[in-house]
Amino acid sequence: MTTQNENLQDEVKQEEIQPEVVNEEAQQEENAPQEDPLALAQARITELETYIAEADKREQDIQLRAQAEIQNIRRRTEQDVEKAHKFALEKFSKELLNVVDNLERGLDALDKAVTDETTQALVDGVEMTHKEFINTLAKFGVVAMGEVGEAFNPELHEAISMQPAEGIETNHISTVLQKGYTLHGRVIRPAMVMVAA
Repeated sequence: MTTQNENLQDEVKQEEIQPEVVNEEAQQEENAPQEDPLALAQARITELETYIAEADKREQDIQLRAQAEIQNIRRRTEQDVEKAHKFALEKFSKELLNVVDNLERGLDALDKAVTDETTQALVDGVEMTHKEFINTLAKFGVVAMGEVGEAFNPELHEAISMQPAEGIETNHISTVLQKGYTLHGRVIRPAMVMVAA
């Protein structure tokens, strides 16, 4: 019996100890810092607000870039239209330059052949036609270039040769073989010249 009593006492002691252990664990859990659901929610709200602010910044950046691109496209399109208007006559103007050259050659030949008043009237008529033709070209932006004495510019002039010339500085045009022309500042035909050495 004593063994039974001892066993019973041991069991009672164990039962008494176990609830204390369980109570101690519960107290430790209660004493341990538990995460407050309100604090968690506020942290999540802050995190989401930051994400939204970054998304707004990205969206604004994309929008600004898109607007800048639209403005660039609009500006380029306007420039293209302006160039198309300015230079639409380029091919046509180049063909008309042959007519100008022929009129000028005819005038040179007539100046040498004029002997009386009847041929002088012919020369005057061709000169008036030439002037009117040049004025019409100028109205549409076609301008002659390449005069004797001008400084040689390889962007505007095409040098055929270099030779010494009296009264003309070095690297200046001494003779114009064929006039050059520009259309609104763009060279459509360079002047063929001889340059003083």
